[in-house]
Amino acid sequence: MKKVKSIHFVGIKGAGMTSLAVMAKEAGFNVTGSDIADVFITDDVLKKGRISVFEEFNKSHVGDVDLVIATGAHGGLNNIEVKEARKKGIRVVTQGEAVGMFMKGDMLGRKFTGISVCGTNGKTTTTAMIATILKNSGLSPSYIIGTSFIPSLGYSGHLGKGKYFIAEADEYATDPFFDKTAKFLWQSPKIIVITNIDFDHPDIYPSIKDVKEAFKKFILRLPKDGLLVVFGDDPNVKDVITYYNGKEIIYGKGLDNDYVISNIKTKNRKTSFDLKTKDGFKSNFNLNIFGEQNVFNASASIVVGRYLGLGLRQLKNGIASYRGSKRRSEFIGKLSSGALVFDDYAHNPTKISATLKAFREAFPRKRIVCIFQPHTYSRTKLLFEQFSRSFSDAYTVILTNIYASLREKKDPTVSSEQLADVIRLSPRRWPKGFLRGGTFFLPELQDVVEYINKKKYQEDTIIITMGAGDVYKIGETLMDKQNPKSQILNPK
Repeated sequence: MKKVKSIHFVGIKGAGMTSLAVMAKEAGFNVTGSDIADVFITDDVLKKGRISVFEEFNKSHVGDVDLVIATGAHGGLNNIEVKEARKKGIRVVTQGEAVGMFMKGDMLGRKFTGISVCGTNGKTTTTAMIATILKNSGLSPSYIIGTSFIPSLGYSGHLGKGKYFIAEADEYATDPFFDKTAKFLWQSPKIIVITNIDFDHPDIYPSIKDVKEAFKKFILRLPKDGLLVVFGDDPNVKDVITYYNGKEIIYGKGLDNDYVISNIKTKNRKTSFDLKTKDGFKSNFNLNIFGEQNVFNASASIVVGRYLGLGLRQLKNGIASYRGSKRRSEFIGKLSSGALVFDDYAHNPTKISATLKAFREAFPRKRIVCIFQPHTYSRTKLLFEQFSRSFSDAYTVILTNIYASLREKKDPTVSSEQLADVIRLSPRRWPKGFLRGGTFFLPELQDVVEYINKKKYQEDTIIITMGAGDVYKIGETLMDKQNPKSQILNPK
């Protein structure tokens, strides 16, 4: 693999693929890629990174390259470009395998100390926080993070000069059709962080027991001198770590944790909290973002930084300099009518509940309008009941059609309209002084844009778009001079 000079990425616009492509480009490889013509949050990153991207898939795109990296979407290993590469005798690896190869360092002629951040929720934010702390401390880390842009870091992929390689570690399948191996099992870290464990991929894991088994396999890959950092308030996490006999550090609000979180306060979209240990360490930290879940993410990052030998001032400055990531409670803008617009990647019941709770605490006197786009038929169907109870902190809930993953077929037995009917009957917390809100089904994104423009929500309202699909385009369209016919939703 040391002889590889050029790499072609099939499905390059995916967040994990883009961050890897950017790192490869910085490492000096000749990088090309292909993907569908739709607008992605990574388009700007690829353009500014001067990475050539072919529209749609065609075997002619596979030129004289040394390596092809394939995504799990777009047919995965059955994609026409992947098959052409194999026909030509070009080595093909998946995105999960490639991250493991880069972390190992052989292709780059380097040796890294790997830090893998896994968990159902919070892994993108926690990975970005650790990278920010290390960067601010002058350690010049390398990182691969599953988003497009992070204000405190820049692009989500980077090859630093230091010895630390931080990667988001996903439990999803290497290829959902041909290789069900969990993607994070290709990584060989010295430090593993587990933020939480929940049931999120029913198309891959039949039960939570199977999910926990995958995490168990991952932590058992740690070397004897490795470190496991975990969230101790999660019963699924506590169950998994019983199989691990190495060094571990446990954080959380529970008093039996190694690092105990307390005194969480939110004000003006910012958060402060205390963190202390049994050995006498105690300090207050300030975040420039809000939400209890982000306090947990920050605590994990501080634990890692302190273990690596960083001082208190470095930890405080580092965590305070983190100002969020793309699609993570991201502030999009203010409508001319006065409402504030945010966007979040939340796509499972646990994350939705936590995010809405965070907004309710940050904006206690405002109405919350949540626009949710369910992601995948399989997740919506198998977690239907949990979804129905996830919107209690929203004043108004608007559901769009299910965003079908390119990995699955349409399932006519489940729909967003059915989910809206159930949410409408679920208990909600209504802000004082406001009439009761409602639950609506608006099939297309353009329908939502027109509805919001017609309602003219004022300064007493927060609008949040949520989901792992393309629901974020609603916010961008609303900011585009309030134009209901914006080209953002009609890129062609």
